[in-house]
Amino acid sequence: MTEEFIKGMIQWFKAGKNLPRRYAWEIILGACSHFVKEESLVNLDLQEGVTCDVIGDVHGQFYDLLNLYSLTGIPSENHCLLMNGDLVDRGSWSIEVILTAFAFKWLYPTRMFINRGNHEAKDMNRTYGFEGEAKHKHGEQTYKLFAHVFTTLPLATLVSATKAPTKTSTTMILSPEGLKRYFVVHGGLFSKDGVTLDDVRKIPRIGRQPGQDGLMSDLLWTDPQTLPGRGPSKRGVGIAFGPDVTKRWCTLNGVTSIIRSHEVRQDGYAVEHDGLCTTVFSAPNYVDQVGNKGAFIRIDAEGDQKYFQFEATPHPPMKPMAYAQGGLASLMM
Repeated sequence: MTEEFIKGMIQWFKAGKNLPRRYAWEIILGACSHFVKEESLVNLDLQEGVTCDVIGDVHGQFYDLLNLYSLTGIPSENHCLLMNGDLVDRGSWSIEVILTAFAFKWLYPTRMFINRGNHEAKDMNRTYGFEGEAKHKHGEQTYKLFAHVFTTLPLATLVSATKAPTKTSTTMILSPEGLKRYFVVHGGLFSKDGVTLDDVRKIPRIGRQPGQDGLMSDLLWTDPQTLPGRGPSKRGVGIAFGPDVTKRWCTLNGVTSIIRSHEVRQDGYAVEHDGLCTTVFSAPNYVDQVGNKGAFIRIDAEGDQKYFQFEATPHPPMKPMAYAQGGLASLMM
């Protein structure tokens, strides 16, 4: 794998062509060879001069992804990308999105990181388009390969600063070493108190689907709520967690704040729970209907964050959910 190959592959995709199946399989397996070596909680320590861009849901919006990569830059020695789940489904270029991301993972395994989202799962892919798209473009065996490799994706990433913050407050939560660190996860926190980072690290994930409950399901499915405590989820899976739940968990684990995705935000991002929970969403004008901006978050070696917004990019005339069963489905999931 080379940068030149990836650039050529992107041009091939923009011309409306499918990658030869053999190449697709090599990219999927090449990325998988690195995912299986990672723990369910990946540690990413940002050394001086290194930055990390956290990218939220992309949902098969390939042309928006290309615009996004032009803003973030591709992975490099001094720059990491962390894609926080839901790369596929809904948008009708999910194959192009996932093969591009997997190619970067294969080429730059210590600079490209991908968390699993609730849409990297069989039941969601069956309903929201990725299964149909994968079979249409590359055949059933390719879809089955993707379905397995999705289970190898890590469930969360702990992004840690390595330089002490220049500005602190009495309310800021720092790691035991006095540094900022961020828990990046697709969905959110847990249906019970007391879960530790080590508990997340030890979750057995390979070969497993998220299910309806348990730690993996919580990580991929839960959402923040404004009220304290825990409440029922509007999705019918997982729970909603309040600002008090977030503060207790961050304090217990020495986490400065949580960065999660999983929900549209009109400005592309929203800082919630008294600054302890930030939602970032990177699919602008979601499913060609919502009119939202996309965003990404840049973190540096001191743990400082900057927010970048971007608008939707024109794309060829293909509707969202083109390969889904039953056409355009609910936006809720």
